[in-house]
Amino acid sequence: MKADKILKIYKQLSEDVNKLTFSVPVVSVYNPLSYAWHGFEKYISFMSDDVKYIFLGMNPGPWGMAQTGVPFGEVDAVKNFLGINDLSIRKPLNELNEYPVKGLECTRSEVSGKRLWGLFKQRYDDSSKFFRENFVLNYCPLLFLSGRPGGHARNFTPDKLNMIERRKLFTLCDNCLRHVIEIIKPEVLIGVGVFAASKAEDVLKGFDIRIIKILHPSPASPKSNNDWAGKVTRQLIEFGVWQ
Repeated sequence: MKADKILKIYKQLSEDVNKLTFSVPVVSVYNPLSYAWHGFEKYISFMSDDVKYIFLGMNPGPWGMAQTGVPFGEVDAVKNFLGINDLSIRKPLNELNEYPVKGLECTRSEVSGKRLWGLFKQRYDDSSKFFRENFVLNYCPLLFLSGRPGGHARNFTPDKLNMIERRKLFTLCDNCLRHVIEIIKPEVLIGVGVFAASKAEDVLKGFDIRIIKILHPSPASPKSNNDWAGKVTRQLIEFGVWQ
């Protein structure tokens, strides 16, 4: 089973990134592949051996994968579309009060995950139909939170890390992505946003795979806040991924 091989790769990635250190402005790092491994493991079990399309995101969001272990794992989607209703989630080592991890009890909704999984629910109705040929993964497994003493923490994307820290982290993530793609052998990788698509293009040179890009569902992107689902549906139809 491909899923078993994928789990071994991500288990190693989790151990490797846990050895890294990060400097200010990063004040906390969450690794859901560690404390939320149970959720990630359940999610990976849905993977078919016949995946044709990989949707690749950047890294966990504080109210999505950081809560559930599922890429873009907005709680409502995880429970009501993916059908995961029982998770054993621990706490990150340096949890911040502003970003508590509550697993499926989290009442906050991650907009990006709500939009992405909502689009898949609209398209496929049943998650088993989606997983026949599709899967969603993230390039980087870590959530970074930045801040200053006495100030509010905020989400900090890995592309903003200093060059040395970024190089060490990205080397591990690059190797993981290569190994995962070697095992899955998808026909198309769909970068969810510019970062994921550009990393895939760099890392997967020489691979027999088509790489395309769709609009990221984050509300931080103005274009995403007006009919994101319609725009991405049209993109996927134009690329020939959807009919």
